[in-house]
Amino acid sequence: MMDCKKALSETGGDIIKAIEFLRTKGLASAEKKASRTTAEGRIGSYIHDSRIGILIEVNCETDFVSRGEIFKELVDDLAMQVAACPQVQALLEQPYIKNDKVLVKDWIKQTIATIGENMKVKRFVRYNLGEGSEGRIGSYIHDSRIGVLIEVNCETDFVGRGEIFKELVDDLAMQVVACPQVQFVSTEDVPKSIVEKEKELEMQREDLQSKPENIREKIVDGRISKRLGELALLEQPFIKDDKLLVKDLVKQTVASLGENIKVRRFVRFTLGEDTD
Repeated sequence: MMDCKKALSETGGDIIKAIEFLRTKGLASAEKKASRTTAEGRIGSYIHDSRIGILIEVNCETDFVSRGEIFKELVDDLAMQVAACPQVQALLEQPYIKNDKVLVKDWIKQTIATIGENMKVKRFVRYNLGEGSEGRIGSYIHDSRIGVLIEVNCETDFVGRGEIFKELVDDLAMQVVACPQVQFVSTEDVPKSIVEKEKELEMQREDLQSKPENIREKIVDGRISKRLGELALLEQPFIKDDKLLVKDLVKQTVASLGENIKVRRFVRFTLGEDTD
């Protein structure tokens, strides 16, 4: 109420100018809030026709705001914004898809002014199946704090849109959420540099120093194989049936559908994790 009285006083009682004054004051306040720490937030996703997928992390200051409808709508709209702009390099400089007279950065400032907390788009990833590729892009979000985007390929659009294949993609996304140590699709995808580093560390372990060289090599190979398996999605026990490995689940689905299936890529976000 006091702000309204002050605005009317500042503008000589002109209601229209008073409204503009309050808006300007709100955006100025938003600028001040932009330096405050953003340790909370939410991870969101947007999937368009199973062929385009976005995973995004947006931060705010408190858990209370992160779970509110205004902030949730902001995150959902930002994900949709990235999906609609395939050539996006500077998201904040894009015209907002729901009002092309406003830039995304200004729309965020307006939301900051409304809610009263600093907000920051931390990161996003965009997947696109592209021409000539079939399959689907899926996502799974757990409690808005962990999110996965995944692309799985098949041979035909018919299979890609079927319920069996959709369930597989959904289950694989959920699997990655449940396995924070997983970084690669298969053991073959693990970079040679990581394998060599693991071998170097294992060869230096005290429990192996007294063993003959050939025995050490065999033990180290076994340990490295186990370690690489921990990093690979396809080597994980399936969360819905731990007697079944993920790679065997994929093989069963291949046999059921009669088409080759390949897990192409995935990305996993955890809210607030260090990305350096």
